[in-house]
Amino acid sequence: MVGLPLKYSLSLLLALPACGPARPPAAVAAPPAAVASAPQVIVPAPPPPAGRIVVGAERLDVYLPQLKGQRVGLVVNQTSRVGPAYLVDTLRARGVNVTAIFAPEHGFRGEEADGATIKDGRDARSGVPVRSVYGKTKKPTPAMLADVDVLVFDIQDVGARFYTFISTLHYVLEAAAELDKPVLVLDRPNPNGDLVDGPILEPAHQSFVGLDPLPIAHGLTVGELATMLNGEGWLAGGKKCRLTVVPVAAGYTHATAYPLPVRPSPNLPTAQSVRLYPSICLFEGTNVSVGRGTASPFEVIGSPAQPATRPYSFTPRPNAGSPSPPLNGQPCHGLNLATAPTRESGGLVLRYLLDFYQQSTDKPHFFGKYFEQLAGTTALREQVIAGKSEAEIRASWAPGLAKFKTLRRKYLLYPEK
Repeated sequence: MVGLPLKYSLSLLLALPACGPARPPAAVAAPPAAVASAPQVIVPAPPPPAGRIVVGAERLDVYLPQLKGQRVGLVVNQTSRVGPAYLVDTLRARGVNVTAIFAPEHGFRGEEADGATIKDGRDARSGVPVRSVYGKTKKPTPAMLADVDVLVFDIQDVGARFYTFISTLHYVLEAAAELDKPVLVLDRPNPNGDLVDGPILEPAHQSFVGLDPLPIAHGLTVGELATMLNGEGWLAGGKKCRLTVVPVAAGYTHATAYPLPVRPSPNLPTAQSVRLYPSICLFEGTNVSVGRGTASPFEVIGSPAQPATRPYSFTPRPNAGSPSPPLNGQPCHGLNLATAPTRESGGLVLRYLLDFYQQSTDKPHFFGKYFEQLAGTTALREQVIAGKSEAEIRASWAPGLAKFKTLRRKYLLYPEK
């Protein structure tokens, strides 16, 4: 495996390669009670037939023995599947004692609108209690984990710092570290795994849309990110949890195209929207709509405060993904990005933001207070207002990005190409 740190060597000696269904099972890593304090990584399988990407959740022969006899809590949503089946149903069918489901933003089945408070309940299909970690409580409490011996995290990420599922990951690791409960992360590809760009989050702008000192696009899978959060002491008090990562099978690289088999959230319906998301989510902190309340969220941008001569117009209306979309009912003038570039100079596409500010007919109200939380810095707003060029803005990011890329290499589980 390329780029694997030496500190994982003991884990590699204890681990096994994943196997196809026709091959006999092999020994696995020690069960949670015996997991060492340092992160563990299980060796990926040989490349699957025809180069098919095999995600961590599909490697049942690797991790099921670690769940035997344990009370298991699942941090999952609609993307947490083994083939077409939900992970919770797959595990229960194999005799795993699932005692709790922890539901992040958009809920366990991924049906809740953006920003909607997720409530506790019970999964109608499995009967397993569902406990919200998106609402008043974002970090699992000791009471919520009282009937859990091991936590399994399996959620598809899209590689942007402000995508809240990685904040949920942070809090899950933190709660587990404080209670000395092991965490098993079932890794999945990052559809923006080739992108590392943007300003590094400053502590003053820490929030649920940015908890850790990452650039806007971090270029890590959730498994790699979990090892970084744990290894760098970024959890509260510098605590470390007993962490095991089940990687994507061999053959995956950060340059591998990965069209998501399941929509990761209600307003990211297409591969194009997922690829654009790190660049245009910054508009959520401005008076520009990103298409919530349309059939093309994160593929269109526009505002009533843009010239009516813009080549594309749309009007946000309430829909299932956005019952109360920004700029509801107001004609928005802007751009259709359905076939537009999703990368520029190898990084984020900044010109959309610069162009929309320059052409705004209401510059004093272009930026909202939420913008700094998304950007992670005060500088970007100031740079745009001052008329700085894209090259000047990128140059200001360079020192922080260089430092982060060096750090990132310590935690890569997959080749860059």
